[in-house]
Amino acid sequence: MKITIENINENLASALRRCGYHFERQHQDSGEVSAARDLALGGFPRFHAYARIDGSTMQINLHLDQKRPSYKGTRAHGGEHEGEVVEEEARRIKLILEK
Repeated sequence: MKITIENINENLASALRRCGYHFERQHQDSGEVSAARDLALGGFPRFHAYARIDGSTMQINLHLDQKRPSYKGTRAHGGEHEGEVVEEEARRIKLILEK
């Protein structure tokens, strides 16, 4: 699910931390930051966000990882990119960041 926040006046790490996300890595080629918010002990399920700032607009690509990748060397994880749970998280993020 894609989320757009206009007129953001803080950096990615700070904004995502305010939403309860922890930094995972920064992708040097795209400038995107990968961050997650764990929903249970052990790290899964978790919300996973890819975020970047373009000018004063923050773009977040959000999904729900239901489980850890199944096979070594793969990235498949049973992610949900839409649905009620993801939509509710998107609303929560917008509420926090648009204040």
